[in-house]
Formats: sequence, C-alpha cells, structure tokens
Amino acid sequence: MPTNISPSASIVLKPGTHFAECVLMPGDPLRAKYIAEHYLENPVLVNDVRNMLAYTGTYEGKEVSVMGSGMGVPSLGLYVHELFAFFGVKAVIRVGSAGGLGDDIRLRDVVIAMSASTNSSFVSAYDVHGIVAPTADYEMLKNAAAAAEEMGVRADVGSVYTSDFFYHPDPDINRKLKDMGILCVEMETAGLYLQAMAHHKRALSILTISDHIFTGEALSAEDRQDSFHEMMEIALKTAVRTKF
Repeated sequence: MPTNISPSASIVLKPGTHFAECVLMPGDPLRAKYIAEHYLENPVLVNDVRNMLAYTGTYEGKEVSVMGSGMGVPSLGLYVHELFAFFGVKAVIRVGSAGGLGDDIRLRDVVIAMSASTNSSFVSAYDVHGIVAPTADYEMLKNAAAAAEEMGVRADVGSVYTSDFFYHPDPDINRKLKDMGILCVEMETAGLYLQAMAHHKRALSILTISDHIFTGEALSAEDRQDSFHEMMEIALKTAVRTKF
C-alpha cells in the first residue's frame, strides 16, 4: 500500500487514502468530482493538490479512482507518470470529448481509441529509431467495445489524433487527418498511451464526439450530459471487467 509520504509535489495522498488499481481521467478536475459523486459508491477525496481533485470509491463492488488530468499531453503525462511510478496504479482510462472528422462520425458517438497519431514532441523523448505508435491495451479495448454493444451504444473503434494545438496554425490540417481515416481530434490520448507503454501498464481512451469539425454541429448542454453518461458507463464497466 502506498504511504502518505509522497515522492511528488503534484499528488499528495490524504492520510489513510490510496488510489485504486484503475483510474478514470477526465480533463477537468471538477468533472472528476462529478463522476465520483454520481457514479461511485462512498467516494473519498484522496488528492487536492493544485485543485487537481482525485477520489477513490467503488463501482459494482470494485474499487475505482477518478482524477483530473488537465489539458494537453504535458499535464496528463505528469499525472499519469506519477500514478504509474509512485502510487501503484496499473491502468488509466481517459474519458473526454473530441471533435469528429469522418463523414461517418456523428454527434454523441463514442470513439474507442485503438491508436493515437500525434504532433506532440512528447514521443521524441523515448529516443527510438523511427516513430513509436501509441496504442491501446487490447483487453481493455475489447471490454469497452463489448460493453458498448451490450448497452446499444454506437461506438467507433479506430485511430484518433492527439494535437498540442487547440487552434492549429495550418488551416488544412483537419482535411489531411480526415483523408488518413482519423476518426476525431483531441489533446491527450497519445501521451496516455506512451506513458502506459513506457511503464508496462495499461491504458485506454474513450471519447464522446461533442462537435463535428466539418459540419459545425455541436451538442447542446443536455445532449452532452446524456452522451457523457453513456461514455462513463462503458468506462466503468471496462474498469470492472479488466483483470489487473
């Protein structure tokens, strides 16, 4: 069991608390609070350093944690590295939103990221000959796809694009990504998969299409909440069903 003496200045466990083996990570720490209060049984606050809130509770009898990651690969990479390296975490599931690219991608679709292309320089730190392909854990991906099918939720499994830019300077970038068969664009998945691969741990990214880059369509606040619920149910079922 991890001690309360933290090797990190970013995560400091509250006395008597710990992280579960699987951590769900939305970008927004307030969304982490919402997930803990609405989906987990008996959630306990385990970290609030820099208001990056983290909680541990149970779902269907299995211990699960949830923690915010912040925006972008550098922020997520910091927290995921520490969860894997210092706090005994074995798997992280990102739960977030994304902008749709493909013609067959619809609003409210759940995208299960099989791999993540990226423009982030994060990958260069691993100093391999060539380009590392950030890839999901297969068992978790399989469990998520099965859960979506059981729930009757439309889920697209394929490649996503992780960008360091929310406002990209190349106005043609999205057309190029669409032409390569990329399903959607977001800002964290590649960093998550690289950290899991480097630490020999597990990771999966499950995303909800909240807007479409080319059609300009976007979900209303009510629709975002309904589709978020579907994504969360898939993520939680994946956490429960995966053996660590």
